[in-house]
Amino acid sequence: MLDHLSVQCAHPAATAAFYDAVLPTIGGGRVMSVGDVIGYGTPEFPDFWLGPLAEGGENRPNHIAFRAPDRAAVRAFFEAAVAHGAEVLHEPRVWPEYHPTYYGAFVRDPEGNNVEAVCHTPE
Repeated sequence: MLDHLSVQCAHPAATAAFYDAVLPTIGGGRVMSVGDVIGYGTPEFPDFWLGPLAEGGENRPNHIAFRAPDRAAVRAFFEAAVAHGAEVLHEPRVWPEYHPTYYGAFVRDPEGNNVEAVCHTPE
């Protein structure tokens, strides 16, 4: 349903460095820049964008979930985030309250967003 998502950042350089470190673990990465705005995704299509705060005052935290191809990628995402200094919200595990094969890990990015890597398939 979503084509792309754009997030405004109070600390664009630190936030971009975080996503530069974690998104390759699930098959994505930085694919283009337009002025101060950075597009992440696959080489064919950027679907996640970061830019400086342009409106309002402070940022409000968002929940952003990235689909991982498998559980190993969820763990790699989590490890890269922790190595980059991310606050751990939830270590990788199965979340049966969502559905029996929901496997996710949650961290906080430099902007305070709750960022998740999730895989929906069994091990």
